[in-house]
Amino acid sequence: MDQLPDLKKSYPRSQSESTNEFASNQLLRPKSCQPGRKQLPAIPDSDSVKRVLTPRPMDRLSSNPNGDLGYGPFFLEYSLMAEYQMLKKQKLPGIYVIPSAISPLRWNGVLFVRQGLYEGGVFRFSLDIPTNFPDGECPTITFSPSVYHPVIDPATGVLDVKRAFHKWKRNYHHLWQVLMYARRVFMKVETEGPLNSEAALLYEQDNELFQTKVLQSIEKARELLYTDPDAEDDHAIRFSKWDKDVHEEAKNKMLERSVPESGGHDMNHGIQSLGLSWMKPGSSEIFSKINLDTA
Repeated sequence: MDQLPDLKKSYPRSQSESTNEFASNQLLRPKSCQPGRKQLPAIPDSDSVKRVLTPRPMDRLSSNPNGDLGYGPFFLEYSLMAEYQMLKKQKLPGIYVIPSAISPLRWNGVLFVRQGLYEGGVFRFSLDIPTNFPDGECPTITFSPSVYHPVIDPATGVLDVKRAFHKWKRNYHHLWQVLMYARRVFMKVETEGPLNSEAALLYEQDNELFQTKVLQSIEKARELLYTDPDAEDDHAIRFSKWDKDVHEEAKNKMLERSVPESGGHDMNHGIQSLGLSWMKPGSSEIFSKINLDTA
């Protein structure tokens, strides 16, 4: 039986047929495959929305018992690093702080009091930060040993920080402000709503006896200064007694005055780079220029 000829091969298609077939293919092709077009994401179904809105395991672990969603561990670490950088920039006089090697939520510190009733005091303390910082409660400061002061608990050594920070506000309150408050309470003694009622009463009615007890507290802190505060914490602040062979060289380097080798004064450096003050010692005469012979 003779085969019929293939009409598609035998007769060429007209231009209109080719155009119609091209249009049909374009309509049948998925839009995502069409070149030169920007595609919007598909509308999510209800199951996808539920998966997105369901709290992740990390979120559940980082929320506190009260149900307030706190920072996750990575955000908490970033917040603490930012707070420590801010503290370094403030350069609070007489305060030295370093995060604990055991937990970043505890900072070891020491406070040197250089004026006022507590002058000469060297007080160790720890700054404890809540786990949901900065959305939680106010950080706490604990002195060890406790210090005789109206706003410091004599039994626990805890400073009444909440009298200055009634409610901790994120992005408004910072850790360096808490440390500055801890320094200020030794400059300006407050007796309203005290944690140590005896100290508050003596400060107001028998200041001489109050000063005696303050001196005893300072002496007690100095006696314990050279004891190891925490053998397990590598970042605990430790003190050692004066050793001339060890400390003398470091002391001289801090006290020595550097003079430019050229014999002239480098105007790019302030007068304090030569270890000089703006006033001549023992008088009220102001330095008008640097005398390199006496520098």
